[in-house]
Amino acid sequence: MPTRVHAPVILSIQGITKTFSTGKDRHSRLVVLRGVTLDVAEGEIIAIVGASGAGKSTLLHIVGTLDRPTSGSVLYEGTDVFSKSDEELARFRNEKIGFVFQFHHLLPEFSALENVAMPALIRGKKFPEVRERALGLLKEVGLEERAEQKPPKLSGGEAQRVAVARSLMNMPRIVLADEPSGNLDSTNAEMLHTLLWDYSRKTGQTFIVVTHNEGLARKADRVVRIADGIVDSRRVLEP
Repeated sequence: MPTRVHAPVILSIQGITKTFSTGKDRHSRLVVLRGVTLDVAEGEIIAIVGASGAGKSTLLHIVGTLDRPTSGSVLYEGTDVFSKSDEELARFRNEKIGFVFQFHHLLPEFSALENVAMPALIRGKKFPEVRERALGLLKEVGLEERAEQKPPKLSGGEAQRVAVARSLMNMPRIVLADEPSGNLDSTNAEMLHTLLWDYSRKTGQTFIVVTHNEGLARKADRVVRIADGIVDSRRVLEP
Protein backbone atom coordinates (compact mmCIF):
# COMPACT_ATOMS: atom_id res chain seq x y z
CA MET A 1 0.00 0.00 0.00
CA PRO A 2 1.58 3.33 -0.99
CA THR A 3 1.97 5.91 1.74
CA ARG A 4 1.56 9.66 1.73
CA VAL A 5 3.87 10.48 4.58
CA HIS A 6 5.84 12.92 2.39
CA ALA A 7 2.76 15.06 1.73
CA PRO A 8 2.44 18.45 3.49
CA VAL A 9 1.76 18.36 7.23
CA ILE A 10 -1.91 19.05 7.87
CA LEU A 11 -1.85 18.46 11.64
CA SER A 12 0.90 19.15 14.15
CA ILE A 13 0.47 17.99 17.75
CA GLN A 14 3.02 19.78 19.92
CA GLY A 15 3.80 18.88 23.53
CA ILE A 16 0.25 17.96 24.50
CA THR A 17 -0.34 17.21 28.18
CA LYS A 18 -3.61 16.39 29.89
CA THR A 19 -4.16 16.19 33.62
CA PHE A 20 -7.43 15.40 35.40
CA SER A 21 -8.39 16.14 38.99
CA THR A 22 -9.17 12.94 40.88
CA GLY A 23 -10.74 14.37 44.05
CA LYS A 24 -11.41 17.34 46.27
CA ASP A 25 -7.74 17.70 47.07
CA ARG A 26 -6.31 20.08 44.46
CA HIS A 27 -3.08 18.09 44.56
CA SER A 28 -4.81 14.87 43.54
CA ARG A 29 -4.09 14.67 39.82
CA LEU A 30 -4.09 11.97 37.16
CA VAL A 31 -1.65 12.68 34.36
CA VAL A 32 -2.92 10.99 31.19
CA LEU A 33 -0.81 12.63 28.48
CA ARG A 34 2.79 13.66 29.09
CA GLY A 35 3.96 15.80 26.20
CA VAL A 36 2.74 14.09 23.04
CA THR A 37 4.28 15.44 19.84
CA LEU A 38 3.31 14.11 16.42
CA ASP A 39 3.04 15.44 12.86
CA VAL A 40 0.41 14.04 10.49
CA ALA A 41 0.67 14.40 6.71
CA GLU A 42 -2.22 15.24 4.45
CA GLY A 43 -3.88 12.05 3.19
CA GLU A 44 -2.02 9.88 5.70
CA ILE A 45 -3.62 7.02 7.59
CA ILE A 46 -2.30 6.72 11.14
CA ALA A 47 -3.30 3.94 13.52
CA ILE A 48 -2.77 4.64 17.22
CA VAL A 49 -2.32 1.60 19.45
CA GLY A 50 -1.50 1.04 23.09
CA ALA A 51 -2.72 -0.54 26.30
CA SER A 52 -6.02 0.43 27.87
CA GLY A 53 -5.56 3.67 29.80
CA ALA A 54 -2.49 4.71 27.83
CA GLY A 55 -4.17 7.94 26.68
CA LYS A 56 -5.22 7.03 23.13
CA SER A 57 -8.83 8.21 23.35
CA THR A 58 -7.89 11.27 25.38
CA LEU A 59 -5.46 12.29 22.67
CA LEU A 60 -8.08 11.73 19.97
CA HIS A 61 -10.61 13.88 21.85
CA ILE A 62 -8.07 16.69 22.09
CA VAL A 63 -7.09 16.41 18.43
CA GLY A 64 -10.81 16.51 17.61
CA THR A 65 -11.23 19.61 19.82
CA LEU A 66 -13.80 17.82 21.98
CA ASP A 67 -11.55 18.60 24.95
CA ARG A 68 -8.82 21.16 25.58
CA PRO A 69 -5.31 20.12 26.62
CA THR A 70 -3.75 21.13 29.91
CA SER A 71 -0.79 22.42 27.92
CA GLY A 72 0.63 22.20 24.42
CA SER A 73 -0.94 23.03 21.07
CA VAL A 74 -2.71 21.45 18.12
CA LEU A 75 -2.04 23.15 14.81
CA TYR A 76 -4.31 22.57 11.82
CA GLU A 77 -2.55 23.88 8.73
CA GLY A 78 -0.46 26.10 10.98
CA THR A 79 -3.30 27.56 13.07
CA ASP A 80 -3.53 26.81 16.80
CA VAL A 81 -7.14 25.71 17.12
CA PHE A 82 -7.22 26.19 20.87
CA SER A 83 -6.80 29.91 20.40
CA LYS A 84 -10.43 29.81 19.21
CA SER A 85 -13.50 30.35 21.41
CA ASP A 86 -15.76 27.40 22.22
CA GLU A 87 -18.27 28.61 19.62
CA GLU A 88 -15.56 28.89 16.97
CA LEU A 89 -14.28 25.43 17.90
CA ALA A 90 -17.75 23.94 17.48
CA ARG A 91 -17.96 25.42 13.98
CA PHE A 92 -14.45 24.21 13.19
CA ARG A 93 -15.30 20.65 14.32
CA ASN A 94 -18.45 20.55 12.23
CA GLU A 95 -16.71 21.79 9.09
CA LYS A 96 -13.24 20.25 9.25
CA ILE A 97 -13.38 17.04 11.31
CA GLY A 98 -15.35 13.82 10.97
CA PHE A 99 -15.84 11.43 13.88
CA VAL A 100 -16.48 7.68 14.10
CA PHE A 101 -16.90 6.33 17.63
CA GLN A 102 -16.78 2.80 19.03
CA PHE A 103 -20.50 3.03 19.78
CA HIS A 104 -21.89 4.50 16.60
CA HIS A 105 -24.02 7.15 18.40
CA LEU A 106 -26.65 7.16 15.66
CA LEU A 107 -29.90 8.94 16.55
CA PRO A 108 -32.45 6.11 16.89
CA GLU A 109 -35.48 8.19 15.89
CA PHE A 110 -33.99 9.10 12.51
CA SER A 111 -33.42 6.95 9.43
CA ALA A 112 -29.95 5.94 8.27
CA LEU A 113 -30.21 8.57 5.53
CA GLU A 114 -31.17 11.30 8.00
CA ASN A 115 -28.35 10.28 10.35
CA VAL A 116 -25.82 10.58 7.53
CA ALA A 117 -27.17 14.04 6.63
CA MET A 118 -27.12 15.28 10.25
CA PRO A 119 -23.72 17.09 10.18
CA ALA A 120 -24.90 19.12 7.18
CA LEU A 121 -28.22 19.89 8.88
CA ILE A 122 -26.34 21.09 11.96
CA ARG A 123 -24.34 23.30 9.63
CA GLY A 124 -27.60 24.94 8.55
CA LYS A 125 -28.36 23.10 5.32
CA LYS A 126 -31.86 21.91 4.43
CA PHE A 127 -32.47 18.19 3.99
CA PRO A 128 -33.51 18.42 0.31
CA GLU A 129 -30.20 20.19 -0.42
CA VAL A 130 -28.08 17.38 0.99
CA ARG A 131 -30.22 14.31 0.41
CA GLU A 132 -28.40 13.20 -2.73
CA ARG A 133 -24.97 13.50 -1.14
CA ALA A 134 -26.13 11.55 1.93
CA LEU A 135 -27.60 8.86 -0.31
CA GLY A 136 -24.39 8.75 -2.32
CA LEU A 137 -22.37 8.19 0.85
CA LEU A 138 -24.67 5.35 1.89
CA LYS A 139 -24.07 3.84 -1.54
CA GLU A 140 -20.30 4.19 -0.97
CA VAL A 141 -20.56 2.08 2.18
CA GLY A 142 -22.91 -0.44 0.56
CA LEU A 143 -26.08 0.56 2.38
CA GLU A 144 -28.12 2.47 -0.18
CA GLU A 145 -30.96 -0.04 0.17
CA ARG A 146 -31.04 0.49 3.95
CA ALA A 147 -31.43 4.28 3.70
CA GLU A 148 -34.89 4.43 5.26
CA GLN A 149 -34.16 1.97 8.08
CA LYS A 150 -33.73 3.33 11.59
CA PRO A 151 -30.70 2.28 13.69
CA PRO A 152 -32.53 -0.35 15.79
CA LYS A 153 -33.19 -2.25 12.55
CA LEU A 154 -29.51 -2.24 11.51
CA SER A 155 -26.85 -4.78 12.43
CA GLY A 156 -23.76 -3.63 14.33
CA GLY A 157 -21.66 -3.63 11.18
CA GLU A 158 -24.30 -1.73 9.25
CA ALA A 159 -24.66 0.88 11.98
CA GLN A 160 -20.91 1.50 11.98
CA ARG A 161 -20.89 1.89 8.20
CA VAL A 162 -23.67 4.48 8.55
CA ALA A 163 -21.49 6.23 11.15
CA VAL A 164 -18.59 6.24 8.67
CA ALA A 165 -20.84 7.77 5.99
CA ARG A 166 -22.02 10.40 8.49
CA SER A 167 -18.43 11.30 9.36
CA LEU A 168 -17.79 12.11 5.69
CA MET A 169 -20.91 14.21 5.11
CA ASN A 170 -19.28 17.64 5.36
CA MET A 171 -16.18 16.54 3.43
CA PRO A 172 -13.88 16.98 6.45
CA ARG A 173 -10.13 17.26 5.97
CA ILE A 174 -9.50 14.84 8.85
CA VAL A 175 -11.52 11.86 10.08
CA LEU A 176 -10.94 10.58 13.63
CA ALA A 177 -12.08 7.08 14.55
CA ASP A 178 -12.01 5.81 18.14
CA GLU A 179 -12.05 1.99 18.22
CA PRO A 180 -14.52 1.94 15.30
CA SER A 181 -14.41 -1.86 15.04
CA GLY A 182 -14.20 -2.56 18.76
CA ASN A 183 -17.69 -4.05 18.96
CA LEU A 184 -17.59 -5.93 15.67
CA ASP A 185 -16.66 -9.51 14.82
CA SER A 186 -13.42 -10.08 12.92
CA THR A 187 -15.07 -10.16 9.49
CA ASN A 188 -16.96 -6.91 9.97
CA ALA A 189 -13.93 -5.31 11.65
CA GLU A 190 -11.72 -6.04 8.66
CA MET A 191 -14.44 -4.83 6.29
CA LEU A 192 -14.75 -1.55 8.20
CA HIS A 193 -11.00 -0.90 8.26
CA THR A 194 -10.74 -1.68 4.55
CA LEU A 195 -13.57 0.77 3.92
CA LEU A 196 -11.73 3.53 5.79
CA TRP A 197 -8.40 2.83 4.10
CA ASP A 198 -9.91 2.66 0.61
CA TYR A 199 -11.85 5.87 1.09
CA SER A 200 -8.75 7.72 2.22
CA ARG A 201 -6.85 6.52 -0.84
CA LYS A 202 -9.66 7.64 -3.12
CA THR A 203 -10.28 11.08 -1.61
CA GLY A 204 -6.96 12.04 -0.04
CA GLN A 205 -8.59 12.54 3.36
CA THR A 206 -6.51 12.08 6.49
CA PHE A 207 -7.56 9.34 8.92
CA ILE A 208 -6.40 8.87 12.53
CA VAL A 209 -7.72 5.60 13.95
CA VAL A 210 -7.40 4.39 17.53
CA THR A 211 -7.59 0.62 17.56
CA HIS A 212 -6.71 -2.34 19.76
CA ASN A 213 -6.36 -4.56 16.70
CA GLU A 214 -2.69 -4.30 15.77
CA GLY A 215 -3.07 -6.66 12.82
CA LEU A 216 -5.56 -4.32 11.18
CA ALA A 217 -3.56 -1.30 12.33
CA ARG A 218 -0.54 -2.44 10.36
CA LYS A 219 -2.45 -1.84 7.14
CA ALA A 220 -2.21 1.90 7.88
CA ASP A 221 0.65 4.12 6.70
CA ARG A 222 2.01 4.38 10.24
CA VAL A 223 1.35 2.68 13.53
CA VAL A 224 1.96 4.96 16.51
CA ARG A 225 2.19 3.38 19.95
CA ILE A 226 1.27 5.37 23.05
CA ALA A 227 2.63 4.10 26.35
CA ASP A 228 2.19 5.82 29.71
CA GLY A 229 0.88 8.97 28.06
CA ILE A 230 3.71 9.52 25.60
CA VAL A 231 4.46 8.47 22.04
CA ASP A 232 7.12 5.79 22.31
CA SER A 233 9.54 6.88 19.58
CA ARG A 234 10.88 3.34 19.34
CA ARG A 235 7.42 2.14 18.43
CA VAL A 236 6.40 4.51 15.68
CA LEU A 237 6.16 1.68 13.20
CA GLU A 238 5.91 1.27 9.50
CA PRO A 239 3.29 -1.36 8.60
